[in-house]
Amino acid sequence: MTASFNRFAEKANGEAVLRYGDTVVFATVTMAEEETEKDFFPLSVNYEEKFYAAGKISGSRYTRREGRPSDKATLISRMIDRAVRPAFPEGLNKEIQIIITCLSFDEENDPGMLGMIAASLALHISDIPFKGPLGAVRVGKNKEYIINPTYNIREESELDVVVSGFSSEEKGFIINMIDGTFKETEEKNIEDAFLAAEQAIKEICKFQNEIRDKIGKEKITIPPLFKNEDIKKKIEEEVKGKVKELLEKEDCEDDLSELEEEIKDNIKEKYEEKEEEYARECLEKALKKEVRRSIMEKEKRVDGRKLDEIRKINSSVGLLPRTHGSALFERGETKALSVITLGAPGEEQLMDDMELSEKKRFMHHYNFPPYCVGETKPVRGPGRREIGHGMIGENSIFPLIPDAGEFPYTIRGVTEIVSSNGSTSMASVCGMTLALMDAGVPIKRPAAGISIGLVSDDEKGNHKLLTDIKGTEDHYGDMDFKVAGTREGVTVIQLDVKIEGLTKEMAKETLKQAKEARHSILEEMEKTISAPRENLSPFAPKIATLKIDKEKIGDVIGPRGKTINDIIEGTSVAIDIDDEGLISITSEKEESIEKAVSWIKNITREIKEGEVFQGKVVKIFGFGAVVEILPGQEGLVHISEIASKRIEKVEDEVSPGQVVPVKVIKVESGGKISLSIKRAKEE
Repeated sequence: MTASFNRFAEKANGEAVLRYGDTVVFATVTMAEEETEKDFFPLSVNYEEKFYAAGKISGSRYTRREGRPSDKATLISRMIDRAVRPAFPEGLNKEIQIIITCLSFDEENDPGMLGMIAASLALHISDIPFKGPLGAVRVGKNKEYIINPTYNIREESELDVVVSGFSSEEKGFIINMIDGTFKETEEKNIEDAFLAAEQAIKEICKFQNEIRDKIGKEKITIPPLFKNEDIKKKIEEEVKGKVKELLEKEDCEDDLSELEEEIKDNIKEKYEEKEEEYARECLEKALKKEVRRSIMEKEKRVDGRKLDEIRKINSSVGLLPRTHGSALFERGETKALSVITLGAPGEEQLMDDMELSEKKRFMHHYNFPPYCVGETKPVRGPGRREIGHGMIGENSIFPLIPDAGEFPYTIRGVTEIVSSNGSTSMASVCGMTLALMDAGVPIKRPAAGISIGLVSDDEKGNHKLLTDIKGTEDHYGDMDFKVAGTREGVTVIQLDVKIEGLTKEMAKETLKQAKEARHSILEEMEKTISAPRENLSPFAPKIATLKIDKEKIGDVIGPRGKTINDIIEGTSVAIDIDDEGLISITSEKEESIEKAVSWIKNITREIKEGEVFQGKVVKIFGFGAVVEILPGQEGLVHISEIASKRIEKVEDEVSPGQVVPVKVIKVESGGKISLSIKRAKEE
């Protein structure tokens, strides 16, 4: 990996160009001059794919330029955001924009992972406050662990995981982001992947520090927040007493929200505008402090659960009468309605992005309507969060989907989050699994997902893990560690943190707790449905497959598609043919499929000498007649084979459209067929 600083973007606060192989990415970081009034850290991260990087001209034929980001680009943007966001210091309240552009792609080395390092380097050498540098690597496994595997190796790998983190002499190796897919991998192998990533991340961090020592700018100073110790003390005292009383209840989450609103109203009445802003921030910190103290000192959560306790689980299947499969998964107030639609092989999604052009036959789409959190908002297309959560569910279940040879359907799953209070993405994994089994899709085994939270105390050096976090615990806690998989192993991990990160030991402990929770959820799900239904929905399309010789594909398609179009129009089916000669025939009617199968078999069957057919005369020449003996298969009856007597003209004996008996007298190696009418009549 090499870095260069070409001063492409002189007006930006920082920039870096990284090259790995022939993959090149360009990262810029820019900070606004003025502070924002937003009540959250205003960071935006955009990863941009440019088709020129891969030597492609793509996009709409009318514009030929890149449009909205592909789902893959959106996922990379989210991944980089999740890695760098925790590394900004508290109190930074200016808008920051990070743009990473792929300038060259060699079809071997991942530009997304390289983009994360480029973003870190650009921040590290800039004047923007940043607790970096951040290192990141992709880890694969093919007998041995491989750092930054190529695309070909990734396809065969047991795991494909991006790990980012920090490395310093004081704190050692800290993991702050994980984004990985696995093929039912055991937790021990995942822990070993973290170990494999450690040394590489140390080297990457060292590489960035050496560059900063040479060309790094002096970091700007964050102006001190308005401070009034009197206000802070009053807020803390008011909150501490009331929250302590509330936390004695079995479930105080609703009361906590009401208390927060009550104190906010009091703040508005008591304080001036500048003081009010500070008082509200003090309130947030005081509430967070007391909720966390209850967990750390008493192991008492806001809803009264034990630290490793999962909320009550309910599930049901077959809710919707005309869909191909449906399920509702409930975990406390979080409810996911999942629906399956089965389609023909030709309904696969075509993926055309900078990196790859491919087809996808299993899709999962996730929707988060405003009513699920009791809000009213404009309903628009899916945002980054919806795309990201949909892909988590898709990757969690993809290793369990049967291949096309066993189950040729295109499968689309949609999860509607109808009620939300914590970890809806993991609920969608459970809902999708149930809906797939309800639809009769022969998945290998059920999958489930769980989110583990964290409350930590750096001063005392201890922490508590929280199984199945709710919205309040996600808000006040330190991490969201999502793990999905089966009883055999893990299929997906996604880690977000708000603190600096986790040690390897903390990650190992989390994986263990997630495994126990996952198995418990699977037990509850299997009480509703334990295996895929034996039969598909009567409303699902029927599919028949047959394999033909690759050399016969042209015969089925016919000149300019005439033959296959005749079959489709004559039987009302959909037909898909792959390059290996596998034909899939789809229809809602069994008899239509049977008719199409018979038609294709007749076209592709091997004609043998001695067979007799009733054929239709299609053409007449001076030397004989062409007779169609099967759909798409024709032979020649020489004039000498039309009648037992000598004839002067072919037209005297046969005419176009006439059905005549014919016998196959010769089949040549090139496929030419010689027929005889007179011999057929003799028999």
